[in-house]
Amino acid sequence: MKETMQTYRTEGVCAKEIRFALHDGIIEKVEFSGGCQGNLAALSKLLEGMRVEEVVAKFKGNICRNQTSCTDQLARALEAANR
Repeated sequence: MKETMQTYRTEGVCAKEIRFALHDGIIEKVEFSGGCQGNLAALSKLLEGMRVEEVVAKFKGNICRNQTSCTDQLARALEAANR
């Protein structure tokens, strides 16, 4: 099955957008544009194969600056996409 990437434009963080693919509530791929590329690339690898609900539960509300973070933004994107 071909991945269909969704795009989420972030607010208040260094990463400008997050692209991701989901299948049956499982994260297939995550890519961040901008931000701390080494950390975000490693995070992306760890997330592949995880359930959306698990990632949202762990990352939502994780605050860095501007009352959000790259992981909080990812949780918001996944939550919206998985509705």
